[in-house]
Amino acid sequence: MNQFWQNRRDFLGSTTSGLAGIALASLLQQDGLLAAEEDSGRPVIPPARPFSSRSAHFEARAKQVLVIYCSGAVSQVDTFDYKPELQKRDGQAMPGAEGLITSQGAQGNLLKSAWDFKPRGECGKMTSDLFPQLGNLADDMCFIHSLSGKTAAHGPAETFMSTGYSLSGFPSMGSWMTWAMGTENEELPAYVAIPDPRGKPQASVDNWGAGFLPAAFQGTDFNASQPLRNLERPANIGEETDARARDFLQRMNRMQLEEFPGDSELSARIASYELAAKMQLTIPDIMDFSTERKTTLQMYGADDSSNKTKAGYAKNCILARRLLEKDVRFVQLFNGAYQTGGEGVSNWDAHSQIVKRYGAHGEIFDQPTAALLADLKQRGILNDTLVVWCTEFGRMPTVQASKKAGRDHNIQGFTAWLAGAGVKAPFTFGATDEFGYRAVENKVSVYDFHATILHLLGIHHKRLTYRHNGFDRRLTDVHGNIISDIIA
Repeated sequence: MNQFWQNRRDFLGSTTSGLAGIALASLLQQDGLLAAEEDSGRPVIPPARPFSSRSAHFEARAKQVLVIYCSGAVSQVDTFDYKPELQKRDGQAMPGAEGLITSQGAQGNLLKSAWDFKPRGECGKMTSDLFPQLGNLADDMCFIHSLSGKTAAHGPAETFMSTGYSLSGFPSMGSWMTWAMGTENEELPAYVAIPDPRGKPQASVDNWGAGFLPAAFQGTDFNASQPLRNLERPANIGEETDARARDFLQRMNRMQLEEFPGDSELSARIASYELAAKMQLTIPDIMDFSTERKTTLQMYGADDSSNKTKAGYAKNCILARRLLEKDVRFVQLFNGAYQTGGEGVSNWDAHSQIVKRYGAHGEIFDQPTAALLADLKQRGILNDTLVVWCTEFGRMPTVQASKKAGRDHNIQGFTAWLAGAGVKAPFTFGATDEFGYRAVENKVSVYDFHATILHLLGIHHKRLTYRHNGFDRRLTDVHGNIISDIIA
């Protein structure tokens, strides 16, 4: 036991040197001089400027991201994954699927798509008449037909697609990316989520939450019909009074920061106040659609008085373009909202009446989204922007037996597409079986999907980690491979 024994002098000496080492490491980390921190791949973030632009791990193909998310699970076999055998064998049993039970019960026979598929663009990609205008842009798209999911419940699956975890409390893609890279425009939020005009998706803030990352990197959510909350000054307070109050608050904060120079939380709070003050000037300009040309509003469908939901979503698409023009790092645009009291009323969930529901949603989604993609290309924004279209999972090629006119959830194989900076286009990767049920060629996990998006931004998904509760957490958990075949 003597080898483990320390006298009082040795104990105090080792304790003192240990505390000194901890203090030195803390100071080096605070000043961004700790080599191990830089080598780890974690960003070194100035406390007073948490949104400042930061270098990527390696040369990036894209500098910003637009995610277009269709909430409710869009059917791959009714949109982008053409299956002639499904059309041919409509009403027959799917081989090997006798007695198949899926998310909401027993499955019936094969159900062909109600929409014709036609070759689009110069590449001749077969896409559905549900999205004719988007289909015409197939030459600009990189399709992934072999995605697979982890859970068939909408809320957890939305969370999984947005965060890489099916449980709440983990950072979203946009939070990881803005934590890693900051933004090029510190007068606007680095990360903006644009909910559907009808409301939020089922997983709500989980889709753009910061989880255990610093709260500054949570997405700021607003849309064209619901301006940013609590931004305008009260009507009974004049502009001069408001400015004086901000100046006074800033002086007080700076005095406290001088007294406690190592308080990173205080520095971040000051930075948030300053950003809010800047946004009082920048957000109203971003939201002012009166400066848009009439032809632009018509192109998007934002002037469609016969379909107010479509016009609202179209304005959200214009808002997304405006934010990207101003170098906002990550924009998340939602189509579809969760509302209680009816099955899939406001999103792409269609266990029954798929023709009626998808017909209505397709009209809302197709023109504005196609206009957004074309507008980004025409303005040159697509050269630096990665566009991601996704949904939480797919749909069955069979009819749901109990309802006879819709499709149940399917995590075995579904579609996403990418466009813009860094990806091959036109290009198709992966495949489902002859009916569109299961990924059978180049199967892609959501982890692979996330790893590839990070790679296109110059971020190594295994190096981007955050220490939380004793674990080095990352967007891709302990999984993920880059889909190198789709990279230009």
